[in-house]
Amino acid sequence: MEAQAVAALEARIGDEFAGAVEAILTATGRVLVAGIGKSGIVGRKIAATLTSTGTPATFLHPVEALHGDLGIVGTGDVAILLSKSGESEELRGLLEFLTRMDVRVIAMTGRMSSALARHADHVLDCSVAEEACPHDLAPTSSTTATLAMGDALAVALLLRRGFGREDFARFHPGGALGRRLLLRVRDVMTDAPAVPPDTTMREALVLLAERRGTVAVVDENGRLLGVVTSGDLTRLMEREEQFFRISVSEVMTNTPRTAEPDQLAAAAVGVMERHGVMALPVVDGEGLLVGMVHLHDLMRAGAV
Repeated sequence: MEAQAVAALEARIGDEFAGAVEAILTATGRVLVAGIGKSGIVGRKIAATLTSTGTPATFLHPVEALHGDLGIVGTGDVAILLSKSGESEELRGLLEFLTRMDVRVIAMTGRMSSALARHADHVLDCSVAEEACPHDLAPTSSTTATLAMGDALAVALLLRRGFGREDFARFHPGGALGRRLLLRVRDVMTDAPAVPPDTTMREALVLLAERRGTVAVVDENGRLLGVVTSGDLTRLMEREEQFFRISVSEVMTNTPRTAEPDQLAAAAVGVMERHGVMALPVVDGEGLLVGMVHLHDLMRAGAV
C-alpha cells in the first residue's frame, strides 16, 4: 500500500510542484517547515534534507511558534506546512500569522479541499487511497507519501541550484560519508615503482614482489607506457620456459586503467571494481606517472 501511494505521486508532479520549487528558489529568507504529530516528524526530516542539500531550512513547531517562536519568521521566508487532513487546529493560528506576514505558503496535504489547501499559495497533493494500517487509522501510507514528496522537492531544488558532490561534501565533513566525498586519490597514493620498457622480467620480478604486484613501465621522460602485474608474470610462466629474458614491453598492458591525483578516491575504487584490478597508476594531465593507488589503501582510508 505504501509503495502504491508513492507511485501515485508521480502523476501529480506538475505546475503546482514547479511553482513550489520556484517559490523556494526566489525566496530571500529561509524555508520554515511545520507540522504536528507524525507530520511534524516527517517535517523535521524534510527540513534536514533541504538544509543538507543547499536550501537553508528549519523546523518550526506550530504550538511553540504561537508561544514565542514566531520571532524567527521573516517576510522573505517560505513556509511548508504539512497536514494530512489540512484542518489541524494547531496549524490554523500559524497559517493566519504567515498570511499576515505575507509569507508564501506551500501546503503538503492529503485533502485538496481543506482549509490549508485553500489558503496556500502552492498545494502539493499527498493524498493516499488508504493507510497501510489495517484499520486505516495509523499514519503509514500518508507519511511515506509526504516524505517522498518532500524528497522530490529537495532533489528538484538541488538540481536547480547545481548543487554538486563538492558542495555535498562541504556540508557533510564528518563520518564515512564525508571521507568518501572529500578523499582524493592524491591523499592515498604512494610512490610508483617504475621501469623502462627494455627491463627484463627477471629484473621486474623483484619490484613485483616488493611493491605489491604492480609495476609501471615508463619512457625516458616518465610518461606512462603500460603496467606489468603479478598476474601477467604468472600467465607468462605458464606459456614460456625462458620467461626471465623477456622484456616487460612484451608483457605489459599497453592501455592500462589510470587515475588522476584530484579524482575522488571513491571514483578510483569504482574503476578498480569494474575492471577487476587491485592498483591504478596515477598520471597527471600530460600522462606523466606521479604515483600508484592501491585498493587496500583506499579501503583503509574509508573510500569504500
